[in-house]
Amino acid sequence: MLKTVCTSVVTITATDADDQTYGNSAKLVYSILQGQPYFSVDSENGTIKTALPGMDREVKEQYQVVIQAKDMAGQMGGLSGTTTVSITLTDVNDSPPRFANHSFRVTASEATEVGGAIGRIRADDPDIGRNAEMEYTIVGGHDTFNIITDQGTQEGVVIIKKRLDFESKRDYEFRVEVRNTYLDARFIHGLQFKDFATVKVTVEDVDESPVFSRNPYVIEVHEDTAAGSAVGVVSARDPDADNKPVKYSIDRHTDLERLFNIDSTNGTITTLKNLDREMSRWHNISVVATEINNPRQTTRVPVFIKVLDVNDNAPEFAMSYDTFVCENVKAGQLIQTISAVDTDEPLVGHKFVFSISPSNPNFTIDDREDNTANIRTRRGGFSRREMSIYFLPVVISDNDYPIQSSTSTLVIRVCACDRRGNMQTCSPEVLPFSDGLTTGALVAILLCVCILLISLSPAPSAPVTPLLTPLLTPPHPSPFP
Repeated sequence: MLKTVCTSVVTITATDADDQTYGNSAKLVYSILQGQPYFSVDSENGTIKTALPGMDREVKEQYQVVIQAKDMAGQMGGLSGTTTVSITLTDVNDSPPRFANHSFRVTASEATEVGGAIGRIRADDPDIGRNAEMEYTIVGGHDTFNIITDQGTQEGVVIIKKRLDFESKRDYEFRVEVRNTYLDARFIHGLQFKDFATVKVTVEDVDESPVFSRNPYVIEVHEDTAAGSAVGVVSARDPDADNKPVKYSIDRHTDLERLFNIDSTNGTITTLKNLDREMSRWHNISVVATEINNPRQTTRVPVFIKVLDVNDNAPEFAMSYDTFVCENVKAGQLIQTISAVDTDEPLVGHKFVFSISPSNPNFTIDDREDNTANIRTRRGGFSRREMSIYFLPVVISDNDYPIQSSTSTLVIRVCACDRRGNMQTCSPEVLPFSDGLTTGALVAILLCVCILLISLSPAPSAPVTPLLTPLLTPPHPSPFP
């Protein structure tokens, strides 16, 4: 809207080919033939000016102004020419946005996702371009709804900030404010550049799937729980107003071993088999809740079943030991440090006790009280010829309840060692006359003796093995201490 007059719009100039110095023949005078009362023209210089205040682009945007130029200073008998000037009023932000309807009603489904649009409202602004751009806001904000501006259509789009629930609240109401994004300081004072409308939202009910009371469930059960025992309960309900009954089932793809069962009515989970924590510490199954009256409405929830430890395994050697004792060893010599492992998991940690039962005349054990023990010799003077291998039973007990213990056998070889105790050989000694002979020479001699005996024997079937046995394998006492 143009509020001032005598604002210069454009200057037009006419020319006359007559001699400018001769009388008034070339003296021009300008006048307006069309365009009044909105415009006027300066008769001397041809400047077109506004003549009427309150020109409004929103009322009329285009004007055709006809200007005449006449020589002889406008006297009678002078010649004239005309021109047409097209004048367009440019827009200024002098019009505020307005709601044509100050009350809007929107219907929203309770299944609408967060961030989804549920409706649009619109205000009108007769300005154009950026002067018509506007923004919408909810007065005082809202915890459930928000409104944003569609820059393409200049509409206010109502979106939800959190899930709607028909059963909890069905109707909402809030006020929306609209205002221009860009204001012109010349027109702010005295004009209200914003408008208000009321938005009422009605929530529609939809048939919803069952809802579990927790998600996920974590259940703990001891591994010694008997098959058929209840280990936990899941619960789901129909969130709709009619609260239809639901039934429960286990997704068998998550329980291939069929370790668990569930009561279809009350959701009680029971064991079908005994559980073993050492085989599997966790079992992850899915429970499905289904509306009885509408089997298409289903919900599944993960159930994590943790198997708690029970002291049902005895400790044993942590590894297989390669233990030897030197023939020239002295009493009290350390020959092996042993440790143990236990697949159970006591709350206070493992504490193993090592012992030899019954007492052994050759070896003793020293429990270090750090879950390891030292095996030492009780005497010296071991001989491979007398005994090449000893089997030492070691009893290992834990400290959990009930106490579990086991006997692990430590195999100890008797070996020839150098002065520093480094092992040289652990093979049993052969007969004394073999000293100085190589193994190959000894075998050759024995073969010759065998051939000779066979050739002298009158019966081909006479047994040869009894004659060879004393030569190859000298008798040994029992290897157990």
